[in-house]
Amino acid sequence: MTDAVACIDLAGTTVADGDIVETAFAEAIATLGIVSGTAAFRRAVARFHDARGQSKIAIFRSLFDEPRAQAVHLAFERSYGQLIDRHGLFPVPGADDALKRLRSSGVRVCLLTGFGRSTHARVLDALGWWDRVDLTLSPEDVTRDRPLPDLVLTAALRLGVDDVRHITVCGATAPALESGRRAGAAITAGVLTGPHPRDRLLAAGATHILPTIADLPALLDTDATPTPDPR
Repeated sequence: MTDAVACIDLAGTTVADGDIVETAFAEAIATLGIVSGTAAFRRAVARFHDARGQSKIAIFRSLFDEPRAQAVHLAFERSYGQLIDRHGLFPVPGADDALKRLRSSGVRVCLLTGFGRSTHARVLDALGWWDRVDLTLSPEDVTRDRPLPDLVLTAALRLGVDDVRHITVCGATAPALESGRRAGAAITAGVLTGPHPRDRLLAAGATHILPTIADLPALLDTDATPTPDPR
C-alpha cells in the first residue's frame, strides 16, 4: 500500500515519560489550591487518568470553568516543560527503531497527541524526532477532540490516503483507539505501556494488543486480517 499511514500517539505509546504527566497535572491544579490529600484532588486525578488520550484542555474544561481551565492548562504546559528540563525525556524502548522501520518500509508516520502544539513541539525537540515523522497533529489542528475521528481523518487528508483501510492507529489510551475505530482504520493497535489496561483498550475497539510500540512494524509486515486479542 503506497498510501499506508500509521497514526501513533506520544505519551505512553512512544514516549516513556514516567510520572511526568501526572506530576505536571498535580502542580497545575495546585495553582487553584487543589492539593494532595483532599477529596477535590482525588476526584481531579481520577478524572484526569480516566480521560487520558483526550486533549489536556478538554480534560481541564471538564473539571473547571473556562477561565480556570485555560489558566490551569497554561500551568500544566509550563510545569511539563520544566520537568522535561530537569529530568529529561526518553522514548519507550524500541520506539525510535520502530519509527525508522515503519518509514523505511514505506509507511508514513503521523504522531498524534493530546498536548497543545507548543508542548508537542517541545517533546519532539527533546527526542530529536522531527526527522522520524511525516506529520504531527495536536488538538489545535482539529475542531473536535478524541474519541471523535477528526485527528485521524485529518492525518489521512493531509497525507493523501486513498482508503481509510490503509490507516493504522496505535495508542495506549481508549480515546485514541476509539478515534481510530470511528475513522475506519483497519488496525487499531493498543499498547500496554500507557495508562489504560488491556480490557479497556479492547472495549474501545482495539483490533490488536501489543506489549509495546516496538512490536508494531512486525504486525504491519504480516499484513494479516485484524483479529481481537484474546482476553
